[in-house]
Amino acid sequence: MEWWHAVVLGLVEGITEYLPVSSTGHLIIASSLLGLDDPARPEQKAAIDAFNIVVQGGAILAVLGLYWPRVVQMIRGVLGRDAAGRWLFVNLVVAFIPAAILGKLLHDWIEEKLFHPGPVTAALIVGGIYMMLVEQWRVGRFGRVRRRGPEGQGMGVDDVTIPKALFIGLMQCVAMIPGTSRSMMTITGGVIAGLRPAAAAEFSFLLGLPTLGAATVYSLYKNMKYAEGDASELDPAAADVAGVGDSAVHGNLFEVLGTTSVLVGIVVAAISAAVAVKWLVGFLNHHGLTPFGWYRIVLGVSLIGLIVGGVVRM
Repeated sequence: MEWWHAVVLGLVEGITEYLPVSSTGHLIIASSLLGLDDPARPEQKAAIDAFNIVVQGGAILAVLGLYWPRVVQMIRGVLGRDAAGRWLFVNLVVAFIPAAILGKLLHDWIEEKLFHPGPVTAALIVGGIYMMLVEQWRVGRFGRVRRRGPEGQGMGVDDVTIPKALFIGLMQCVAMIPGTSRSMMTITGGVIAGLRPAAAAEFSFLLGLPTLGAATVYSLYKNMKYAEGDASELDPAAADVAGVGDSAVHGNLFEVLGTTSVLVGIVVAAISAAVAVKWLVGFLNHHGLTPFGWYRIVLGVSLIGLIVGGVVRM
């Protein structure tokens, strides 16, 4: 992978990770357009699949920097010095548990069956329609009148309860389907639970720290482990996903793609994610979820055209 490939993928990851438009879907599309997912080169495809998850480390760094006061508040809460911080920490743990359990159980199956442009296209379009329906519900078009908070309709992050946190966590599990978007499911889950869109986004950002962190570490561990030739624990399907197959593995993602390229991608993702997060909060306050719904539908239809035209491989 050339360094400019890493820049492109880092930008795609950083800009889309916290927007409700599916970063995984965009990365799959970008990798295909760049010719980095050639099935004839299973080792490189496995490394790219791992990179598309590991590059999330940049997005994690962005949220750590932007929401460091919240992180410190939670640390103080764990130490018994901040009740609100302890409550936020507990809620994030509750919201994280469902994905932690199902993610481990379904990770290999999802990578094998769903990490392709076809399922991503369907998820993009269905998700776009879903977002617009949620926004119409939020503003009362379906007869529901929402309680107003000091900054608009709904409640803030500090108003989240354990049942609401669990609901958001269960919604996050739906995002295991590539193209669905973790941010979309957690933000809309927060909105349905009664949070203001900006507050739902903040809770989604914070929930991304353990969720994306765990996915990044697990993907990196699995890639490094199987790259060393330890495929004894894999079934045939999982071996194909890991790029092992019936032959020896020639290197991990750092060796296949280049350490410099991987690090460049992470740094670019961190910078672009920080900009995207700051922009998203203000945008949601003024425009809601509908524009993202339309964007997903247009992207999905465009992807169908690229698949039919043979530009993107199924």
